[in-house]
Amino acid sequence: MKQADTIFYNATVLTMDENFHIYEPGAVVVQGDSILDVGNQEEILEQYTAEELFDCHQKILLPGLINAHTHVPMTLLRGLADDLRLDVWLMGYMMPVEREFVSPEFVRLGTKLACAESIRSGVTTFVDLYYFEDDIAQATAEAGLRAVCSQTVLKFPTPDATYYEESLAASEEFIKKWKGHPLIVPSIGPHAPYTTTDEILRACAHMAVKYDVPLHIHISETASEVEEMREEHGMPVVPYVRKRGIFDAKVIAAHCVHIDEGEMRTLQHAGAGVAHNPSSNLKLASGFANTTRMLELGLNVGIGTDGPASNNDLDMIEEIRLASMIAKCSSGDPTALPARQTLAMATSLGAKAIHMDHLTGSIVPGKRADIILIGIDELHNSPNFRRDMEGIYSQVIYAAKSTDISDVMVNGQWLMRDRELLTLDEKSLIAEAQAYAKKIDTFLIAREQSVLSKLIAIGGAMEQESFEVQAKVHIKDPDAIIAALNQDQIEIVYTRHYHEYDTYFYFEREEQGRLRYREDEFIDKNGQVTNVRGRLTLIGMTREGSFDRDVMLSRSRYYAPATHSLRFYREYFEPNHEMDIEKSRRRFKIQYRDVDFYINIDTLLNPDLGHFLEVKSRTWSRGDAELKSKMIAELIEYLGASSEMAETQDYPEIVENYHKNK
Repeated sequence: MKQADTIFYNATVLTMDENFHIYEPGAVVVQGDSILDVGNQEEILEQYTAEELFDCHQKILLPGLINAHTHVPMTLLRGLADDLRLDVWLMGYMMPVEREFVSPEFVRLGTKLACAESIRSGVTTFVDLYYFEDDIAQATAEAGLRAVCSQTVLKFPTPDATYYEESLAASEEFIKKWKGHPLIVPSIGPHAPYTTTDEILRACAHMAVKYDVPLHIHISETASEVEEMREEHGMPVVPYVRKRGIFDAKVIAAHCVHIDEGEMRTLQHAGAGVAHNPSSNLKLASGFANTTRMLELGLNVGIGTDGPASNNDLDMIEEIRLASMIAKCSSGDPTALPARQTLAMATSLGAKAIHMDHLTGSIVPGKRADIILIGIDELHNSPNFRRDMEGIYSQVIYAAKSTDISDVMVNGQWLMRDRELLTLDEKSLIAEAQAYAKKIDTFLIAREQSVLSKLIAIGGAMEQESFEVQAKVHIKDPDAIIAALNQDQIEIVYTRHYHEYDTYFYFEREEQGRLRYREDEFIDKNGQVTNVRGRLTLIGMTREGSFDRDVMLSRSRYYAPATHSLRFYREYFEPNHEMDIEKSRRRFKIQYRDVDFYINIDTLLNPDLGHFLEVKSRTWSRGDAELKSKMIAELIEYLGASSEMAETQDYPEIVENYHKNK
C-alpha cells in the first residue's frame, strides 16, 4: 500500500472540480502540502495507508473558501463609524484614524485578528489590499493562511508613504521579498482610478507584468465614480483603465457594480477576475453587481467580504448565501445563481478570479491541501435529504453557518481542529484589539470638533493635490506680463477674470490649519459679474521645503462648496481671528514646454499692495514637484519678471508682514 501523511475518510467530499464530482462516502489523501488522491472511500483505503486516519464523521469535506477581496487589518476599525454617507465615513473617520494609528504593529494585530476570524469561517485564502503589506504577509504566513497581499498605491499621502513614488518603491521591494513564498503571493494595488493618476496606473501595470504578479484594484464601485469618470474623461471606468495598460497584468477587479456588458466583455477578454462583495455593496448602498450576466459571459467571478469596517465581518458563509439571494432578487429570477454555482464562486471559480486555480480552489490531486470540514447535523441544518445529491450544495449555501466549520487545513498543516485554533490565541488578540479601540475612541473624542471634521460634516469635501509649487513676484506692469504670455513657447489653454473676496479663519491650535472662505465673482469681457461661486478651502500649515528661489508647499488641502453665508461659517467654525483680502485676478491656464501651469496676475485691492505675478502648479508627485519648481523660475524670467525677487510666502503672510511694518 502507498504511504501518506493523512487520510480523510467517512466524508461527503465536494471536490468542486471541473465536473463537480461528489464522493459519499469519500476519502482524500494528503501528502506533505498537497492532495495526493481523492475518490470513493473503499477504493482509497484499499490503496493507501497513513500516519493519521482522520474520521470526518460524515461531515462535508470541501476546498477551503476564498475571500477574493478584503482589507484584513481593518478588523481594528470594525464598527467605528456606521450608517454614514461614504464621504463622511471615509474622510471623517477612516482616513484620519488610519493616518494616526496605522503602523506595522497595528496591521500585524489586525491581520492576526482577521486570520482567526477567517479560519473560523472556513477561509483558507484571502486577497488583501492595505498598507504595510510586508507586515500583513508576515502575520498571515505565521498564522498559516494563504493570501494574495497587495501593497496599496495612492496619490494621497498614506500611513506608509508620504508620496506615491515611495509606495511604488516599497511595492517593488515587497514583491521581490515574497515572490515564490509557499503561502504568500505578493501583488501591487493601485487603489482605484479616482484615487490614483495615469502615471500610477501605468507604473503599477508595468511592475505587475515585470514580476508576473497580480494587480488588485477597485473598479466601478459606485454610480458617482462612473458618472465622474464619464464627465472628466468621456468614457466609463473599464475603458479608461484599459487605455492605461492595466489589463496587460493579471487583474483582480473588486466590486464592478456599475459596469455594462461591453465592459464585462473587456474584462473577460483580458482574463481579469472580478471580486463580488455583496454585504459591503448593500451596506454602503453601492448597488447590485450583475454577477449573473458576468458568469454567462464567461467571466471568472469570486466572492469577497470587503473590509471589516464596511461589512462588518469576514464571515464567508454569510457572504456566499447573500450573493445568491441578491442575484435572485435583483434579477427577479429565483433560478439565478443556484447553490452549486455560488459555492464554485467561493472555491474553484474564485481561485480562477484571483489567478490561483493552479494551487487551490478544488480537491484535485496535485493541488495544495487546503481543506475544510462542515457539519450538517445541527438543528438548523436537519434533516438531510439524499434524493438529489445536488441538494448538498443547497445545505451549504442556504442552511450552514460558520459555526458549523470544525476543522481547517492549509498547505497540509492543521490550523483548526475540532473548533480549536492551533496557530493563534484569540483571547489575547481580542484583549489587544480592545486596547486599541480605547486609544481610537480617545483620539476621535478629542478630534470631533476639529476644523476638518466640521468641514467634512458639511458635505462635498474633497482632498486635493498633496504638493503645491508656487512663486510670487511683485510687478509694476501687469500688461507687460499679459503681452509676454503670447510668446511662441506658451500655449494659453483658457483665461478667466475674477473678483475675489477671501476671509481667512485662524484657530488657536495652529495644527488645525487655516480655513479660507472665498467668494469668486466671474467677470466677463464687459466688466460685468456673470456668476458668483462660494468655496471653502482648508489648508495645512506645514511646508515641505524649498527649491532654489521657489517654494514647494506640502499641505493637506480640502475643498468644499460654500453654500451658506460667511456669518454662518464664522459661527460654525468659531475662528480665533480672521483676515480679509480682496483682489482682482486674471487667471491663465497655460502649457509651457508641454507642462501645465496657472498664471495669476493679481491686483491686491484690500490692502492696497499693488500687482503680483503668481506662477503655480499642483501635483501628487514629489518628483514632479521638484521638476516644476525649477521650471517656475525659468517661466518667471521668460515672462519678463525677476525670479530673484520671488516671494517665499502666500498672500496671508505677505499681508501680515505689511501690517507689522506699517
